[in-house]
Amino acid sequence: MSKTIITAVDETDLGSFKKVIDSLDSDLCMLKIGSVSFNAFGHEAVFYASKKGFDIFLDLKLHDIPNTVKKSIEGLKSLPINMITIHASGGSKMMQSAMDAVKGSKIKIFGVTALTSLSDDDINQIYQRDASSQVNTMLDLAEESGIDGVVCSPHELNLVSKRDGLLSITPGIRLVNTEDDQSRVMTPKQAIELGADYLVIGRPITASDDISASLKEIYKSIQ
Repeated sequence: MSKTIITAVDETDLGSFKKVIDSLDSDLCMLKIGSVSFNAFGHEAVFYASKKGFDIFLDLKLHDIPNTVKKSIEGLKSLPINMITIHASGGSKMMQSAMDAVKGSKIKIFGVTALTSLSDDDINQIYQRDASSQVNTMLDLAEESGIDGVVCSPHELNLVSKRDGLLSITPGIRLVNTEDDQSRVMTPKQAIELGADYLVIGRPITASDDISASLKEIYKSIQ
């Protein structure tokens, strides 16, 4: 899993899903299959991407009691996936159960710290603390649980870089300022300079007129 770019493919039409994947280059990126496409096509989405040569990040953000999360992952780990997400706010026991579920496999577990769609005001309202405090608390739990890494906005990468042994997946990557549902965003090069291990990039690639060219442009910009 040496590729830095993870292209997010969120399609509910199978033909569109395949068309996007067929336009991408497995030498330049991994694929993120989230709940949108997984709920629409199930295992078929994963197997199609895998047959095209892509490493796969299954982004389901599991959040439940420890036993349910463990059994859910045990039901998924036979799929050709490389990484899967859970919510760090599920707590240490839940994260430890997730790690137990992937024993004997090469699947890495990543904990979501705070959704990049949440503004600082949102985080204050939900968690009664600012984004940095919330992420730091989730990082404490992640380290304690022994998971492989975390998902955080680019604005909290400096907090992750202080933690030894935690990989980072960074959504909220935009080429320019846009008016969409992401609040805490940054350009690919800025995020890499702050230490991001993986960049999740969706619409700047998949919604472009030339998907292949957009991927190549972003890939070159971070080399």
